[in-house]
Amino acid sequence: MKDQQPAVKHLGLRHVALNVMDLDGSLHFYRDLLGFSVVWQPDPENIYLSSGCDNLALHLADEVARPGALDHLGILVAQPEEVLPAEKALREAGVEILQATRTHRDDSVSCYVADPDGNSVQILFEPTLSKIVIPEMI
Repeated sequence: MKDQQPAVKHLGLRHVALNVMDLDGSLHFYRDLLGFSVVWQPDPENIYLSSGCDNLALHLADEVARPGALDHLGILVAQPEEVLPAEKALREAGVEILQATRTHRDDSVSCYVADPDGNSVQILFEPTLSKIVIPEMI
């Protein structure tokens, strides 16, 4: 199995799509509080955002997707010291903190917050991933 090639050659996870009940509230959370930029809004029910090397789609939903459809999405930060100030700033902005900042067994540091629809968003420093420089960010 070790020599088997994957079915798809990919560059990594770059796109997440969320069904949201409050498009304006979600836009405020991801754009104003987390710093994503709007790259395209094709209609009143869909907004596409990016932080430069990724794509986050927000789709207005009639109903929230079935419970458990998404565990969490992670937003990487460059340094472990950035997680706690992010948690504090989000708390001050009225965002629900699901799990306070802590250090994990692998020395990653993270906290979890809830977006306006209750999706779990992890603010994460991960020792390996956070050090990867993506060419378009240089």
